[in-house]
Amino acid sequence: MLDVAHQAGVSRGTVSRVLNGGYVSVDARDAIEAAIAEVGYVPNTAARNLVMQQSRAVGFIVHEPHALFLEDPNIGSIMLGANEILSQSDYQLVCLIIDSERDTTRVARYLSGGFMDGAIIVSARAHDPITRVVSQLALPTTFVGHPPDLRRLPFVGIDNISSAKAITERLMATGRRRIAMIAAALDRDSGADRLAGFRAALGEKFDPNLVEEVPLYEYSAGVVGMRALLDRDPGIDGVFAASDAVAAGALEALREAGRVVPTDVGVVGFDDSSWALRCHPPLSTVHQPASGLGERAAELVLSQLQGEKPDLSGILLDTPIVWRESA
Repeated sequence: MLDVAHQAGVSRGTVSRVLNGGYVSVDARDAIEAAIAEVGYVPNTAARNLVMQQSRAVGFIVHEPHALFLEDPNIGSIMLGANEILSQSDYQLVCLIIDSERDTTRVARYLSGGFMDGAIIVSARAHDPITRVVSQLALPTTFVGHPPDLRRLPFVGIDNISSAKAITERLMATGRRRIAMIAAALDRDSGADRLAGFRAALGEKFDPNLVEEVPLYEYSAGVVGMRALLDRDPGIDGVFAASDAVAAGALEALREAGRVVPTDVGVVGFDDSSWALRCHPPLSTVHQPASGLGERAAELVLSQLQGEKPDLSGILLDTPIVWRESA
């Protein structure tokens, strides 16, 4: 900074004001910016963070296997939406993936070390150790989704129960009589709520034998789940898959079995992700505003960093049905 000041012909304090967003004259600012370019000065972010007790970083914590992080377009859209908002406020998004108990311990230790000013948490389960850590640290945090034990922390999400109920009813209205579900990720709120919505739509017609549980929102789970359902009941004429990736796998298994979609079996998914348009025929689904979820989550974290108290009742975004040829 002394070199910049000498090159620009100003005081060190004037240089400091420019670097920290303070007011200086236009001529002084121009001279300082030219001097910075001339001497190659780069602010020492680590030193500044120690003084300011800020990292200017927000963690994007994803509780999913590494492979699913790359495969699931929703996670990518949530992340990009959050990054767009954070970058406008000069915050860096840092991805932290939890795929094991060791990952949980490592991330908890990292958060406790003060390396993050805040966090956005995706796919948290009930009784999640990371939830306890951010609560104990009073770290500005927003969840995407709403684990059942989440009490005093803000969240953004969608109404999975109502959305699943609505698309199941739409599938029923096409005349399907033996409707099954490939229910994924029942250890988190989204999966459990989608099953609850499916059950509510069917009412007395609900048959637990027509529900196949799979662990993750992934293509391979859809293939395995659909094969198991067809083995149990070859007369299935409708399927609600808990995500578009799962639905794409179900379509593959139906093709293998010689079933024509939608003539023999109507299939619907959930998310309106890129999977939905890759499918043949294109997939009827629920539109999940993934990018919007990331944006709102980031806005809530930033508001907490500015000292505002978050609305703990949660923010729910709209999820319209998108009807295509698969049903």
